[in-house]
Amino acid sequence: MLPKGANLQKIRDGKRTYAITPHLPGGFIKPEVMQKYVDVTKKYGGTMKLTSAQRIMITGLKAEDIENIWEDLGMTPALGFANCVRSVKICPGIAFCKRGKQDSIKLGLELDKRYIKKEMPSRIKMGVSACPNSCGESVVKDIGVIGTDEGWDVYAGGSAGSHPRLADKIITSLDYDDTLRMVDIIMRYYQKHADIERIGQFIERIGLEKFKTDVLAEFYGEKSAATEPKVPQSEASEKIVPVPGGLTEGDLVFGDPITADSVISDIIRVYPQTVPVFRSFGMGCLGCPSSAGEPVRQAAEIHGLNLTELLAALNKVVPANS
Repeated sequence: MLPKGANLQKIRDGKRTYAITPHLPGGFIKPEVMQKYVDVTKKYGGTMKLTSAQRIMITGLKAEDIENIWEDLGMTPALGFANCVRSVKICPGIAFCKRGKQDSIKLGLELDKRYIKKEMPSRIKMGVSACPNSCGESVVKDIGVIGTDEGWDVYAGGSAGSHPRLADKIITSLDYDDTLRMVDIIMRYYQKHADIERIGQFIERIGLEKFKTDVLAEFYGEKSAATEPKVPQSEASEKIVPVPGGLTEGDLVFGDPITADSVISDIIRVYPQTVPVFRSFGMGCLGCPSSAGEPVRQAAEIHGLNLTELLAALNKVVPANS
């Protein structure tokens, strides 16, 4: 069981070390809070590391110290669980940058307030950039907004990592309020219709034209024909088309037992009821392309889990084996 608010970092010679990442909206930090970081890191023998999500991680920690560390910091964890809105990356914007076109800090902090830690079908990252230079990395985020002289352009479906994808431009030249409304429409549409897949994978599966038609129809006040939820393979009359890096790869079919060589994304596609089991073992990153593409054997090794116990728990909820 993972210590609350901690991530397993390393298992070496049987010893485990953990990291914690407090929430820092927009990466802004006051001197007195920075001093707390320094004091806590020294006290518990950790190391501070800047993250790509504009946060400060403290790593190299012992499990028995985690609770006291959070108490000493007086802060909250950046993440509630894996499949949620994980970060909103914000550029300096017009407040600090001579090239800024729009107020990225105001918009970014509002998005953080509305969505951070909100449960989603998969992990979601947002990026807010005040100009087309895109210092908030908006086009490689699930939701990205970019400021121009005319307003905000909204993008969806970007990602980096092992399956990089540039985001699709959904709409342009919106004001502050309409930008928030457009993002909300996209998020609700994704929540309602997606499997355990990133927004880019979802768009690839249903088609960009369908995605844009539906979300823009709602934005402009028209009645939209919503995307029907995908039928699980066990009930489908037609074969699901594989999405590279998504949840439709592999050979596992309904009724097969889960083995050490079964791929996690394949298991979730065929047996979605296994998701709570994975999470109960501390394996929350089910929407991450890297972890989703791992066989159970490899995932158990990385997480320091007993493979036999994990397989037994997974197969217990599989209809053919329960």
